[in-house]
Amino acid sequence: MKTTPPFQHLEVKFVFDNYPIDIRNKLLSIRSLIFQTASEIPEVGDLEETLRWGEPGYITTQTKSGSLIRIHHYPGKPFDYAMYFHCGTSFTVVR
Repeated sequence: MKTTPPFQHLEVKFVFDNYPIDIRNKLLSIRSLIFQTASEIPEVGDLEETLRWGEPGYITTQTKSGSLIRIHHYPGKPFDYAMYFHCGTSFTVVR
């Protein structure tokens, strides 16, 4: 597995730093998987890491080849974390 890049914005790092440690580790694993998967598909291009609705989000702003992915944890559900995405793209990878 490739090394996950550092956070692009301190605001995103702050959100991760404030998750409970067990949730943080799970979400950091998902973050790593998002970057790793994108790096293996050249058509994706660079990912932008940002906050959307206060949640870490990952989007292909350079190529616009995919949809926003958000990951988050809500304090009211201490054991839950989630990945959200809305697929509205017509991009297809043919191998």
